[in-house]
Amino acid sequence: MQTLVELPSAADIRQSHTLIQPFIHRTPVLSSQSINVMGGAQLFFKCENFQKIGAFKMRGASNAALRLADAARQKGLATHSSGNHAQAVAKIAQLLGVPAHIVMPENAPSVKREATAGYGAHIVFCAATQAAREETLAKILNETGATFIHPYDDYNVIAGQATAALELIEDLADLDAIIAPIGGGGLMSGTALSTHYFSPQTAVYGAEPEQVNDAWLSFKSGVRTPHLGLPSIADGLLTNLSEKTFGIIKTHLSDVFTVSEAEIVAAMKLVWERMKIVVEPSCVVPLAAVLKNPDVFAGKRVGIILTGGNVDLKRLPF
Repeated sequence: MQTLVELPSAADIRQSHTLIQPFIHRTPVLSSQSINVMGGAQLFFKCENFQKIGAFKMRGASNAALRLADAARQKGLATHSSGNHAQAVAKIAQLLGVPAHIVMPENAPSVKREATAGYGAHIVFCAATQAAREETLAKILNETGATFIHPYDDYNVIAGQATAALELIEDLADLDAIIAPIGGGGLMSGTALSTHYFSPQTAVYGAEPEQVNDAWLSFKSGVRTPHLGLPSIADGLLTNLSEKTFGIIKTHLSDVFTVSEAEIVAAMKLVWERMKIVVEPSCVVPLAAVLKNPDVFAGKRVGIILTGGNVDLKRLPF
C-alpha cells in the first residue's frame, strides 16, 4: 500500500476506508429532537466519541501507519500530541505490535496521558510550546529511526480522517450541510474532501473557538494567519492550520464560524443532558456554531462531526 504524497483523491479516500476498517469502529449517527427544536434544524451527529480511543484520530493514525512499508513500521511510530492523536498512534502501534514514542506537553489532560500510557507507548513530556514539541520529537526520531505521524499535516492522515464524513454521507445522502471543528485542520480537510467528492451539493462549514481563531482569520483574509495563542477549554483545537490543510479549507469551505468559551460550555452541557453521551469541549464547537447562526442553518439537514469524548471527569466545566 503506497503512502500518499499528493492531495487525496476520491479513490484514495475509499481505499483508505477499506484499509482501516479492521482497526476502527463504524460509529453511529444520532439525533436529538429537543436539540433540533433549539437549533431550528435537523441535526445529525456522527459520534466519533464512540470511536476506538474515544476520538476520530484513530482513523488518520491507522491509515498513516498501515500505508508505511513494513520495514519502516517495525522501527516504530512517533508523534507529538496533547492527547487524542497521541492515543491513536499508541493504539495502532499496539495493534500492529510495533513501538510508539509520544511527545506530550506537560499540561496535557491527565485522562489523555493515562490512556496513552495504557496503550503501551513510551511517553516523553516537554514544555507546552510547539518549539519544545518539535525539538523533543526530533531527538527521538534520530535515536530510534521511528516514523513521524503528523497530527494533521499529512495527506495519509487527512485521507483517514476523511472516512468519518464518507460514512456520514453514505448513511445520510441528502444533507444540506456538514460542519466540523477546526484545530490543525486534518479532520476539517478530510471532511471537505469527502463532501466535495461524494456529496458535492452539500455545503461544508468549519467552527473554532474565538480564542484560537486562526482558521477564521486565514479563511477571511486568504492568507494563512496564526492565532494569538490564548487559552481555550477546547484543548484539542489549539493548533494552527498547516499549508496542506489551509489549502483544502480555503478551496472547499463555505464559511468558518467562531464561538465563545461560554457557548462551548453550554453546547457541551446540552449534549450531556439531552443526548446522554460523553463529549469533550472541542467536539461541540460545531454545535455551538449552529446554535449561534440560526439564519444559516434554519430548516436544513445538517451533519455534525462529534470528534471525541475524552474528558477529565474531575475537571468538568459545569
